[in-house]
Formats: sequence, structure tokens, C-alpha cells
Amino acid sequence: MKLDFYYARRFMQWFAIICGVLMTLVILIDLNEQIRRFDTVDISAGQILGLTLLNAPAALSEFLPLIMILTTIVLFVGLARSSELVVTRAIGRSGIRALAAPVLMAALLGLLAVSTLNPIVAATTNRYKTLADTYRTGGPSVLSLSGEGLWLRQGSPNGQSVVHAASYGGGREDIILYDVTIIAYAPGGGPIRRIIAESAQLDGEEWLLKIVKVWHLTAGLNPEKTAATHAELRLPTSLTQDRIRDRLGSADGISIYDLPSTIRDLAEAGFSTKRYQVWYQVELARPLFLIAMVLVGAAFTMRHTRFGGTGLAVLTAVLLGFGLYFIRNFAQILGENGQIPVALAAWAPPVAAILLTMGLLLHAEDG
Repeated sequence: MKLDFYYARRFMQWFAIICGVLMTLVILIDLNEQIRRFDTVDISAGQILGLTLLNAPAALSEFLPLIMILTTIVLFVGLARSSELVVTRAIGRSGIRALAAPVLMAALLGLLAVSTLNPIVAATTNRYKTLADTYRTGGPSVLSLSGEGLWLRQGSPNGQSVVHAASYGGGREDIILYDVTIIAYAPGGGPIRRIIAESAQLDGEEWLLKIVKVWHLTAGLNPEKTAATHAELRLPTSLTQDRIRDRLGSADGISIYDLPSTIRDLAEAGFSTKRYQVWYQVELARPLFLIAMVLVGAAFTMRHTRFGGTGLAVLTAVLLGFGLYFIRNFAQILGENGQIPVALAAWAPPVAAILLTMGLLLHAEDG
């Protein structure tokens, strides 16, 4: 038991060191990116730093598998060089038994990533998008899907606008909203205009509305008497196709605790929920994926340095880790497109990796 605690402590120490070094580099790179992105906007250095720090939890969540495999490699290469693995085997404990503590730590970190880090990422991502839109256009631009349809909020110095659409369609490069209602608000005031349209489509920096009716909500006037109809109408907007497309299929801003109800509401409203279902299952499978990364790293580094080839073994482990990460993302895309079942897309890559590396470890232990 004391030996397991020793391995667990060493694992967590290296995890903290590698996590700190990598996140420092990521924050510095992202800080430079934020400066470039907002170079035409008059904001302070503190605000740019705040945006960078809001991105840090999402970066940590994304790089967690890489941190895990690097931690495992550094741990076992160090144990091999100090001959601690040889001593462990000499007292009658197998090399696979020595993996119990790192695997348990990876499982606990995976559970924390799902239960705690995921909601933090959702909150900070939403806050980042709100602040970024506010700095660019003077007001936040928000997109959400619910059982009532698609909701958009766009801001500008001239005021806020709320857009509601009963449904949406079109391709990835050309999103079209249907049964659209737009309420425009004055800066710091109440509604000033109501617009309904059969469809709305982004054309550059404008909404192109078709079959439109406009009511001017001015105090003392009858809105119906002053209403006007148009075959087409253009309205300026701060939204873009890329931003809408990224938000429509993205679950980054939704906590894992809210995903089941979100999936249920969208299904009742007739929207496709495949991407959200895959994302939910992938998050649930994260502890297994981190365990697979630990086993991949251990399979090639639990060997004595006198055999040589340590550099090649480390390189192989890192490349296999990246390969597993790529395969998981590829399977996730296939699941989102409906080409393979959701459960297979989320659970097959980590389970297959665990079985494969366990085979390698058992073969090495037997040899």
C-alpha cells in the first residue's frame, strides 16, 4: 500500500508540473492571439488578460489527454532510470501491479474533469463569448437552441435585437432561418420595432429577410396603421455565418448536467440532436480515455534503460497517443454525421486502446 501511495504521489507531482508548464505556454500563446484579434478595438491590457484567462479552462480540458500521456512517460522513464521498477519486481510485485496507482489517479482526474471542469469550461466559454461580443460591437451576441426554436441576440451601438426562428436549414455554408421574428430595442430603452419574415439569410454583414412585415412601436401611434410590408428587407447585423455555424452544433457552452435536458428539448422541437448526444457520451467516456493514455505511455516506457532505445520508445508512445486522440475525434465526427452509432463513436476508441495496451503489457510482463 505504501508503494502505491508513493507511485500515486509521484504521478500527481509530475502531473502538476507538466500541467503548469504547458498551461503557461498556452496562456502566453493565447494572450498574443487575443492582442492580435482585438488590435482594432479600444480595450485595456487587463481586459485582454481577462479574456485569455477565461480561455484557460477550455484549453486545459482540451490538452488533458496530452498532459496525461506526458506525465506517464516522465514518471516511468524516471522510475526506470533510478532502477525503482527493478526493485519493485525484485520484491515480488509485477510491473502491471505498479500501474494500479497511476491508473487510479487518471480515473479520478477523469471524473473530476467530467464533474467539475466541464461545468467550469461551459461557464467561462459563455462568459468569454459575451465579453468578446461586447468589446467588438458594444453588446453581446447570443445564440441558443431550445424547445421553442432558435434564439439569437445581437448587439450594436444602436441597440439590441432579439431574433427568434421556429427552425433553420440550409447547408454548412449557407444557414437559413424560417418563421423569423425580430424585436429591436433602443439603447437602454424598450422595444422600438417588430419584424416578422418567412425567412432570413445572412448576406455579408446584413440579414436578407423575405416576405416581411414591419411594425414601428412608437408611443402614441397605432402600430398596425403604420405597418409596412416588403418583399425583401435588409438589416445590419454583427453576426457571421461562421459564428452561427460554430454555435449551432457546439456543446462547449453547455454543462454536462444540462445536456440531457437540452437534448430532450431539441428533440421535442424537431431539431437534430445527434451532435449533442455524441458529445455527451464522449464526455462520459473521458475517464476511460485518460486511462487509455496512461496505458499507452506505460506500454512503451516500463522497461529498464540498459536495454537502450528509450528515446525511440518515448517517441512511439507520444505518436500513438496523438494517433489515439485523432482516432477518437474521427470517430466522434462519424458519430455526429450518423455514419456509426453514438455509443460506438464515444466508447470504442478508449476501450479498444485499453485492450490493445493491456495486451502489450501482458506480453512484455510474460517475456
